[in-house]
Amino acid sequence: MALCDLRIELLANIFSNIPSELPNEIFEDIIITEKLRVERIVSKGQTSPNAGWYDQGENEWVIVLSGYGVIEYKNGVKVTLRQGDYLHIKAHEKHRVIETSSDEITVWLAIFY
Repeated sequence: MALCDLRIELLANIFSNIPSELPNEIFEDIIITEKLRVERIVSKGQTSPNAGWYDQGENEWVIVLSGYGVIEYKNGVKVTLRQGDYLHIKAHEKHRVIETSSDEITVWLAIFY
């Protein structure tokens, strides 16, 4: 395989393959290794399930690439992330998404480690 062909196979765009209608959030793993997971999340008006709080066993670094989202912590603190804003969420730090843009697509990039 030529180097040029290899580059084309590895090339992707974070904003590609987003459907025009989004009845449910999309969670898509981009990279998975033994110690790292990179995930694209696509939202449009969705929030965390009403059943409770995220309580992840891994640290999470998340950035909003388009749109916006509001994260609420169990202690009541709310953080609004807009394009370019990022946040570090420690493992087992209970949180949930209470709002995402309903007018435009919100694209998140989350790195779990």
